[in-house]
Amino acid sequence: MDSDLTPLDKRLLDAFQRDFPLSPEPYAVMANSLGVSEEVLLERLRALQEQGVISRVGVVLQPGRVGVSTLAAMAVPPERLESVASLVNTFSEINHNYAREDTLNLWFVITAMSQPDLENTVQRIGAATGLPVYSMPMVNNFHVDLGFPLSKQEWHPNHGISHP
Repeated sequence: MDSDLTPLDKRLLDAFQRDFPLSPEPYAVMANSLGVSEEVLLERLRALQEQGVISRVGVVLQPGRVGVSTLAAMAVPPERLESVASLVNTFSEINHNYAREDTLNLWFVITAMSQPDLENTVQRIGAATGLPVYSMPMVNNFHVDLGFPLSKQEWHPNHGISHP
């Protein structure tokens, strides 16, 4: 995959895995810092998304700061796993889901504006699938930094990339 990335792609992904500009015109800020036009930046983001390099551009909020969430799991008969996963994905409250090799073989994150909304979503998913939904709200917060450098530059976990 690395060979498909242009030097601009690498600079873009390195620079904005964190610290997305909080601005009314974030893409203009990003483009300016990379020395390209906003149109070029938006084209590269679209291309990276179409190639599956990035799934989305957006913020990741600290859990509990806005709304509520829970990690949920279901024990889905293997022959129904794909259809149930697709059904679960139709709920706008689902952040992502994934299959695991275990009795509880479908896991997903549910987000909502309030605890009653969250509980309602759990019940609706259970009713729609005919399967119990096990809700496991977060007890302790552990931060896992999923950013990583794409260029041969020194990476500082708290400050991003140090440009030579």
